[in-house]
Amino acid sequence: MNKQRQAKLMISLSMIIFGTIGVFSRSITVTSGELALYRAILAAVLIGGYFLIAGKKIDFKSIKKELWLLLLSGMAMGVNWILLFEAYKHTTISIATLSYYFAPVIVMVVCPILFREKITKKQLLCFVMSTAGLVLIIGFDGGGGSNHFLGILLGLGAAVFYATVILLNKFIKNVEGIQRTFLQFLAAIVILFPYVLISGDLKIGELDPKGWFCLLTVGLIHTGITYCMYFTAMKELKGQEVAILSYLDPLVAVAISFIVLGEPMTILQMLGGVLILGFTLWNER
Repeated sequence: MNKQRQAKLMISLSMIIFGTIGVFSRSITVTSGELALYRAILAAVLIGGYFLIAGKKIDFKSIKKELWLLLLSGMAMGVNWILLFEAYKHTTISIATLSYYFAPVIVMVVCPILFREKITKKQLLCFVMSTAGLVLIIGFDGGGGSNHFLGILLGLGAAVFYATVILLNKFIKNVEGIQRTFLQFLAAIVILFPYVLISGDLKIGELDPKGWFCLLTVGLIHTGITYCMYFTAMKELKGQEVAILSYLDPLVAVAISFIVLGEPMTILQMLGGVLILGFTLWNER
């Protein structure tokens, strides 16, 4: 198997794993803040161990000027995780995920402002149609319960912070790949640890064996190992190829929600999901 095929397989597998995180998070009976913190700690420990074994070092002198960007992006990542995990609790996995995947649309709109890029007719059309898809999702309750609308808002909030991480990463030039993510995990721990302590609602001691298994899976597999796979494979592929394969994540999440868990979703909401994913994907191409 050549390097490109292997890289595509690794990216695809990463996205499929990412798409299952909602199911595992629901079996972890801790607060969303706790879950985000433990996820960051487990992933940081795993990647830090990998650095030690592989003899890799981080050149802190070269990243000194961009340290504040790494801290901000890590903090945004931590808040993003909290909001996403909370969204899973208030609506279906499919609706939370589709709301979350409005992030590329936010990036599409903000980039012309930050980087003085001209917005094309194609981008404008993609924004309008993706927004129409979001309206369809919000406007029709798919049976997610009384907190369904709150779940959508939390998903959109997660999308805002995920878009923030993406935009901040565009300014980081001297730190690449998994080293950047490791430092962002550390920054996420810095912001999440005091937040969890202040909230004072620690429930990790109440986890049953299934909860512990799911927590370790989310931290070590979904975050640590999968991020390593993702960033290792990225080096062998074009940005467009990575972007297209990334849409396996929401597709897997929607399939699990609708087919495996039997969570309700109206035809109009399905159409809204198609509009969001379809037009953001078209914009990537």
